[in-house]
Amino acid sequence: MKRKASAVWRGDLKSGKGNITSDSGVLKDTQYSFSTRFENGIGTNPEELIAAAHAGCFAMAFSAELGKVGIKPESISATATVTLEMLPTGPTITESHLDVIARVPGADQAKILEIANGAKAGCPISRVLNAKVTMDATVET
Repeated sequence: MKRKASAVWRGDLKSGKGNITSDSGVLKDTQYSFSTRFENGIGTNPEELIAAAHAGCFAMAFSAELGKVGIKPESISATATVTLEMLPTGPTITESHLDVIARVPGADQAKILEIANGAKAGCPISRVLNAKVTMDATVET
């Protein structure tokens, strides 16, 4: 399976602008720029897209792992916060932190948290990141 997205950048780093488009059409000429990446401009940026991918990937992986042991969650809410730091080697994603709320009525909290940790380690986006992956998880039974 392969998925594609493309980007076009016009101009220099600080005053230039770019657009990102995905084959699915979900992103279509979505704006990004220096100000959306390093300041607070309007548009998206690569780190925000990685955070969205990590949150979505983790939620699906967690649901899949729960399903393997016969548990069907009512809902899984995941928020990923990606940290971009300026290191001597250049801007680097150093961490992705997951904040998770799993609503699993009647479940054993300790077992659900164990499964969440497995999903955190096993989701494809966690594995592709060359960064520390942390998580705070809450189970609502």
